[in-house]
Amino acid sequence: MHQHDIDYARIAAAINFIKDHLQDQPSLDEIATAVELSPFHFQKLFTEWAGVSPKKFMQYLTLEYAKSLLRNADATLLDTAHATGLSGTSRLHDLFISLEGMTPGEFKNGGTGLQINYHFAESPFGQLIVASTHKGICHLFFVTDKQQAIDNLIARFPKASFKNTTDKLQQDALSFFQKDWHQPDKIKLHLSGTPFQLKVWESLLKVPMGALVTYGTIAKNIDKPSATRAVGTAIGSNPIAFLIPCHRVIQNTGRLGGYMWGETRKSAIIGWEAAQKNS
Repeated sequence: MHQHDIDYARIAAAINFIKDHLQDQPSLDEIATAVELSPFHFQKLFTEWAGVSPKKFMQYLTLEYAKSLLRNADATLLDTAHATGLSGTSRLHDLFISLEGMTPGEFKNGGTGLQINYHFAESPFGQLIVASTHKGICHLFFVTDKQQAIDNLIARFPKASFKNTTDKLQQDALSFFQKDWHQPDKIKLHLSGTPFQLKVWESLLKVPMGALVTYGTIAKNIDKPSATRAVGTAIGSNPIAFLIPCHRVIQNTGRLGGYMWGETRKSAIIGWEAAQKNS
């Protein structure tokens, strides 16, 4: 296991402990003990990862904080749609990620004729597998088992040909996990999905970093206000972790709800993005 993965495993364990004891507002010493580190080393590790202290991070995991963001969700999406300039990191996804659907032939025939490059990489939220066609990123998943990750990729495109190699499309996509977003390269996504799925995923790109919205808000945003359940299904099948920010969609109660890569990772990403936005 790489040091990056070891560090994230400790961060995830700390976030689990914080969530389980949120009402008690656990002390630094208590959290450090739970992850078997000294308070000094834990504080250093966590602050380097999040950009804020564990105590500050706790506030981003509360139900009250989530509800406060949801109250502004509709206005935030409207402002984002009509904004003309880049304000901090708010329009990152909307401005720098473009989405193209695969042709009906590519989509229906299991990737026939596609050459797909794939590569394993590190991120602040654990290991990733990233895959690309000649047009863009087609698959970006968090990984717990490498062979299973490869098998999942092949299952999505059973008739494509695969090569374990990295390319510029992948490097551009992975650069989004860094904190220097001043002049990112345009990231292209090349996705297999129904027109409805593509519409939902495109709508997710308009949710600003550090914001949270409900499934109902996304449904209204694509002019399908009664299709909340279908929207939830489309969000749950999102093939591009983080870059298509399905982690920013939560239940209308303020609770996080499901996430393909686990609720702890969803909490980690939401808290990390809040720390970047508010620091």
